[in-house]
Amino acid sequence: MTYCVAITVDKGLVFASDSRTNAGVDHLSTYTKMFTFGKEGERALVVLTAGNLATTQSVIAQLHRDIKQGSQPNFDSVQDMTEAAEYLGQISSAQQQKHVQTSAGATFDPSASFLFGGQIAGGEHRVFMVYPEGNFIMATPENPYQQTGEIKYGKPILDRIITRKTSLEQAALCALVSMDSTMRSNATVGPPLDVLIYEKDSLSVRRHFLFQADDPYLLELKNAWDQKIREAFSGLHSFNLEEPERLVANTE
Repeated sequence: MTYCVAITVDKGLVFASDSRTNAGVDHLSTYTKMFTFGKEGERALVVLTAGNLATTQSVIAQLHRDIKQGSQPNFDSVQDMTEAAEYLGQISSAQQQKHVQTSAGATFDPSASFLFGGQIAGGEHRVFMVYPEGNFIMATPENPYQQTGEIKYGKPILDRIITRKTSLEQAALCALVSMDSTMRSNATVGPPLDVLIYEKDSLSVRRHFLFQADDPYLLELKNAWDQKIREAFSGLHSFNLEEPERLVANTE
């Protein structure tokens, strides 16, 4: 499986993804799920992949091939982020259909989803969820993040912390805590972890970090988060088991 999250705040974007793929307990391996595109100072685009590995690799390869061959449209020629999301959805849908046709009669699910975001000069920074069908939705001020993969474990911290006013540094920290919570509860999600921080209007994807499993900061964060959760739980007011007004009368 996988877990990817993309966050949009007023100051920019944060992307995070794990690198573990799972085709059964005997086939755990690692592949990056974060890919960057664009031209420094003109456009900065980030794609996070989830789903069938053959499909996602085919989609990324097609995106690169279209740029190299000058096919229209491509990530270097689209005029805005919405057009870029539409193009990504079209490529994904076509690649999935190709895999369906070549695997007729076999039990095979070629579906894939993508988190996509970035900024093109003259436009706003955006984050999208691109569904397997090729359609997409955009993150909004009311819902300033998108997730794909094993989303349930890392969602509570995002819901409690992330707003459009959150700083980039706090958004990146929240993304890492969300990732740690997911890895703690699901063994199919694991490091190395890719984290990319995009500052609004920078049109650069240079702030791309890779965290290995033994990274000192990652270990420190994990231990601190575990401790703080225990401290918060210990500080909660205990439920009084002797409160008579809450007892349910036995009518038998």
